Amino acid sequence: MWLSWKLLLFLSLTGCLSEYSEAVPGVPTSYAAILRIKSGSSSLASFNSKNRPRLSSPSLGSVSSPGWRGAAQHYHSPTNLYHFSETFKNDESVDYGPVFVQEPDDMIFPTDSEEKKVSLNCQARGNPTPTYRWLRNGTEIDVESDYRFSLIEGSLIINNPSEMKDSGQYQCLTTNMFGSILSREAILQFAYLGNFSGRTRSAVSVREGQGVVLMCSPPLHSPEIIYSWVFNEFPSFVAEDSRRFISQETGNLYISKVQTSDVGSYICLVKNTVTNARVLSPPTPLTLRNDGVMGEYEPKIEVHFPYTVTAARGTTVRMECFALGNPVPTISWRKVNGHNPSKARLRKSQAVLEIPNVQLEDSGIYECKAENSRGRNVFRGQLQVYTYPHWMEKLNDTQLDSGDQLRWECKATGKPRPTYRWLKNGVPLWPQSRIEMINGVLMIHSVNVSDAGMYQCLAENKYGTIYASAELKILASAPTFPLNQMKKTIIVTKGQEVVIECKPQASPKPTITWKKGDKVLRENKRITILPHGSLRILNASKSDEGRYLCQGVNVFGSAEIVASVSVKEPTRIELTPKKIELTVGESIVLSCKALHDSTLDVTFYWTHNGQPIDFEKEGGHFESIKAQASSADLMIRNILLMHAGRYGCRVQTAADTVSDETELLVRGPPGPPGVVIVEEITDTTATLSWSPGADNHSPISLYNLQARSPFSLGWQTVKTVPDLISGDMESAMAVELNPWVEYEFRVVATNKIGTGDPSAPSRVIRTNEAVPKTPPANVSGRSGRRHELVIAWEPVSEEFQSGEGFGYIVAFRPNGTRGWKEKMVTSSDASKFIYRDESVPPLTPFEVKVGVYNNKGDGPFSPIVVICSAEGEPTAAPIDVKATSLSVSEILVAWKHIKESLGRPQGFEV
Repeated sequence: MWLSWKLLLFLSLTGCLSEYSEAVPGVPTSYAAILRIKSGSSSLASFNSKNRPRLSSPSLGSVSSPGWRGAAQHYHSPTNLYHFSETFKNDESVDYGPVFVQEPDDMIFPTDSEEKKVSLNCQARGNPTPTYRWLRNGTEIDVESDYRFSLIEGSLIINNPSEMKDSGQYQCLTTNMFGSILSREAILQFAYLGNFSGRTRSAVSVREGQGVVLMCSPPLHSPEIIYSWVFNEFPSFVAEDSRRFISQETGNLYISKVQTSDVGSYICLVKNTVTNARVLSPPTPLTLRNDGVMGEYEPKIEVHFPYTVTAARGTTVRMECFALGNPVPTISWRKVNGHNPSKARLRKSQAVLEIPNVQLEDSGIYECKAENSRGRNVFRGQLQVYTYPHWMEKLNDTQLDSGDQLRWECKATGKPRPTYRWLKNGVPLWPQSRIEMINGVLMIHSVNVSDAGMYQCLAENKYGTIYASAELKILASAPTFPLNQMKKTIIVTKGQEVVIECKPQASPKPTITWKKGDKVLRENKRITILPHGSLRILNASKSDEGRYLCQGVNVFGSAEIVASVSVKEPTRIELTPKKIELTVGESIVLSCKALHDSTLDVTFYWTHNGQPIDFEKEGGHFESIKAQASSADLMIRNILLMHAGRYGCRVQTAADTVSDETELLVRGPPGPPGVVIVEEITDTTATLSWSPGADNHSPISLYNLQARSPFSLGWQTVKTVPDLISGDMESAMAVELNPWVEYEFRVVATNKIGTGDPSAPSRVIRTNEAVPKTPPANVSGRSGRRHELVIAWEPVSEEFQSGEGFGYIVAFRPNGTRGWKEKMVTSSDASKFIYRDESVPPLTPFEVKVGVYNNKGDGPFSPIVVICSAEGEPTAAPIDVKATSLSVSEILVAWKHIKESLGRPQGFEV
């Protein structure tokens, strides 16, 4: 029966969801390989392996793990930090010890991979090129004797890996002539998912209303698995809600209050997160007892997070809490010693508290409470957040002379606080007579050549280990001098300080002696041998001239250099004129004279405000004129404001350099005033303020206020109050502006030199509305039809409409009458109005005037003009029509016209 069920289920699964076909019971257990950085113990530096238990059922209170995929994957533990001179170690001509470029990372290797091999990466650089060895569980791997192993540029390749032979801890050891360094530790682990026991599971029988726990009892597995439950038949999965909960820690299905609809068969389905393999448990029948219904009872917390939950900072924490009870309990969470983190989320009907990106401040005691009408139950546990070690202070490559003292300190943070260990050439370093190791500090007294090598500092806590490495070089050589110190001639002037350099390269540090001529030089108040070996002479005089010899000696040999000292008269300089005031457009010549030792050549340099003058790029304003060997002139033509400032003349000889400065003040028109602000606006005025600009050394005498509108031709000077704006004023009022017009304003300053550049324009602002004051011009009549009075005018420009709602009022009356008839024309663009009245005879004279208005009120009317109504059609035909023949092709027609009052005839038709 069980076999036939399995076959039916298999057909169902393959028909509905092909990926589940791998989960059929009876398929051989699937395996995969995992390479993981060891997170909870010390490094393999001591070459001691530690037991790694297989993972069967994880503890409650989980921390999210990386998402596994079918292909090989890499996982990076805290990065090793190596500190060294990049310039030094990128120079191919310089020899140096190995430095890791890549170390083995966490990796997952599916057993069904086509490559059938595991690659543990390791790459280092150094000069000479490093070689590589690998350790497994602290023991060196003999790559030559096992055909399954091979090395490719430092990486270890394992062909056809197996759990029995290859699982364990791996480290890469790289070496060159300067020493060895050991990589961080990595673990090769094999993932697997066993089968459930094939024994039939007993039925679980409960009363209606009672709570129940259905056990999954997962098979052996590694690493994590995901749990789900099938109800009766696939694909009917158990849906989680406030009454049903699947723990991802225990795998069990919890039903807080059983209902009749829950009766059926339950199958636990588990999925390996690495291989995606799935297996199904035998079914567990759930039945109802027939001896009554379970009464109400208080909640009983059946699944909860551990009393202590540990999590790495930055990961996601999930804590479970679910209770059985009748009625169905409600779950709530709180942080006992503070508020719940704002980022915390409640999942699965509040049965799971999830805290993403957990931080140290999220640590504390958390409480879950299950409550119903019959009572409540509470569980408390503590969340502890830890951090991996992180470097705060790293090692530097160091070179020491033989006999010096080495002091290295590495400092790391972490929770718990890290402890420190040291390696030399990949082997643990222990305290000795000359070697001290205290809290991350390594001291070696009186170093010698045997101390040279590669050193590593390991900072570790229970959750991880980080490595830092550095190279120690011990120098031992006879003194030598660089070429730039050999055979020097030093020229100075009287009173100067002389420093003759003597810095031989040697290890150990050499003893320095000085001679002048053949006599050993003795120190006094003026003559001192500096700590690094150089000779200093204060207040030099002619008596200090001569040949000096420096000799360096150590146990490996000696070397010497010679230098000659010559003392000259000091150079003096005179720059004229000392202070100049000029006006824009003028020119000036600055003269620089040098009094110097006749045996020395002099060179002149000119500067402006401390910067060298580029005579080719200054637009012809500057010219250097050298009339004599000991003097030079600077011509500045057509001076601009930008040429003001400090002018320096520097005279340089082989012995000294002297300089002098003069100041040039340039008067010019004022600079632009500051930004113009409109303080107040009315219909015809604008109150403006501004800040004064630079007066350029000539007081500002007056300001000119200008305005621009869409109707003006550029900027126009406007009338102001006061009429003349004096130079000490910073505000004024523009008057006689047009209402309801957009204006910009600017200010121009003037002094005795001239008028400067204008200020930047103010913001655009519109004057207020007002009653219009400009009536239409050129009011006249136009021809029209009989009984029409056509009145025309020139429209008022928008500039003078003074506001919105602008229009015209047309007033007219027959000549000699008293009352006016008025008509409104609402279009501001209108230029005529037609009045029609059948009772108006042709050519009737009218008095006409046209006014204006807007939303603010009525404006003035134009002057009264007299115009006539339209003419009428002629009513009488011509009389006395006569025709006379003039030729064979011409006839003369003549007639008379009776004058009428309807108008003047425009023409006749013959």
